Amino acid sequence: MKRYLFICLLALVGLSSCKGFETVPADEFEARIADGKAQLVDVRTREEYYAGYIPGAINIDGRLTIFMDLVKASLDPALPVALYCRSGKRSAEAAKQLAKAGYQVCDLEGGVLAWSAAGKGLIDIEKNEVDIFTTPSGKEVYFHALAHASFYIVYDELNIYVDPVTRSGGKEFNYLMFPRANYVLLTHEHGDHFDRKALSVMTNAQLVTNARCAEMTGYGTVMANGDELQLRDDIKVEAVPAYNCTEGRTQFHPKGRDNGFILTLDGLRIYIAGDTEDVPEMADIKDIDVAFLPCNQPYTMTPDQLVNAANIIKPKTVFPYHYSSTDVSVLPGLLPGTDVRIRQYQ
Repeated sequence: MKRYLFICLLALVGLSSCKGFETVPADEFEARIADGKAQLVDVRTREEYYAGYIPGAINIDGRLTIFMDLVKASLDPALPVALYCRSGKRSAEAAKQLAKAGYQVCDLEGGVLAWSAAGKGLIDIEKNEVDIFTTPSGKEVYFHALAHASFYIVYDELNIYVDPVTRSGGKEFNYLMFPRANYVLLTHEHGDHFDRKALSVMTNAQLVTNARCAEMTGYGTVMANGDELQLRDDIKVEAVPAYNCTEGRTQFHPKGRDNGFILTLDGLRIYIAGDTEDVPEMADIKDIDVAFLPCNQPYTMTPDQLVNAANIIKPKTVFPYHYSSTDVSVLPGLLPGTDVRIRQYQ
């Protein structure tokens, strides 16, 4: 009898080993991801993900035919991966694929249902500062607020980072735990926009920047004010002026050195102003759907200047950013008829 039980135990261990990955309960799963070393992946649909996800998770839909292509583009094969779905079925299938490809994988037993039942929290879309827009052809574009002047955009399974930094305002970001960058836009070389540590984990991305940042990094596609660049048939970048024009401030951002960007994604036009005041060249910026406008004097705009800039450009939606301690709560009242969204960018 003892011999029989021993053989059964060996068989169970063998089956577990053949699986190639571990399935662990909520408490152990939490311990595995607590130190931030495991790459946490939610394999549900994007809609399910934004309804509530485990803090720190990125989303790669396990049902997509290009799932493994996205995994290879987004995850570091040298680091462990922790997967989950709603109930554990989809993540188990995904775990098999990753294990077969050589990844070290653990899977959450029972999925977010078990996680929630164990009293563990989820982050929802509002708490994570994510905004969703739709292109003219119906594709979704996701804007993820990070800090100060840093954010990233997800479009058509591509990840576009703007001025990524690893530390800002008490926040720290480990970009190994974020979706792998496909493109990086850098406006200029100041430390709250240019961060060598952040760029060091984005070396496979195409860097688009000004001459000074390209000189400092030793690589990058250089754009000067007025240049246009077609990254893909449906992705276009235009470099526009960004500078200080008020007497006594021009040393911060001299004219002609830095870039703002107009990023067009499948017809959705996004103006990323960079560090600028309400300069005359803004009159040439047209048909903007989403505008990121900076607001902290003396380096960028005062609230009144931002209002003036918005009235010149006439974007449908305005995100004040780079605002530090400036009180931007007054802006919605000063821009009636404009969708003003204040997010925690500092």
